[in-house]
Amino acid sequence: MSNPENFIDEVTEEVRRDKLFALMRKYGWIAVTLVVLLVGGAAYNEWSKAQAQAKAEALGDAILATEELEDAAARKAALAELSISGDARAVVTLLQADEDGKVAAEQLAEMSDDANLPKMYRDLAALKLVMQADGGLSAEDATARLAPLLQAGAPFRVLAEEQMALVELTNGDKAAAISRLQALLLDEEASRALRQRASQLIVALGGALAAS
Repeated sequence: MSNPENFIDEVTEEVRRDKLFALMRKYGWIAVTLVVLLVGGAAYNEWSKAQAQAKAEALGDAILATEELEDAAARKAALAELSISGDARAVVTLLQADEDGKVAAEQLAEMSDDANLPKMYRDLAALKLVMQADGGLSAEDATARLAPLLQAGAPFRVLAEEQMALVELTNGDKAAAISRLQALLLDEEASRALRQRASQLIVALGGALAAS
């Protein structure tokens, strides 16, 4: 009985092989195509990353080169000539704010209101806009720009607190400004330089320094 059984098993195995080979001949090109696509896609992805990194590095070098220029007009012109977009445009706009006045203020206002930009850039633009002496903001506008920056955990909160104190002074509310500045002296997130500025302003306003 064993021989017939072995024979049947061998025939069955041969049939399976024939079917497998037939399937490979019929559909094998699909597998080969998938492999080529996967390998080609991975290679293209790596090439794209390398290109993007090289472009970012070149742009970074160009921005640093403009910042090394000693003449303010030359820096302004060099920044304006940069061909950039996306987040890089936000960075250059922030740099231009240090070189220009009213024009930069308009750009900062647009940037602060641009919902397509990451929140960090929008917040920084709002902060720099309020800090500009010639930004043209009223006390009410400045307060509205600073309000979101004062939330707990906001990256520029302590700097916004300092600016809010100045806005309160502009509104004639010296007591509120002093209280805010005193709180900054005890704020662990406040830098040493910020605390020093707050201390100097408190003294100038006739307030008492909080115990640190």
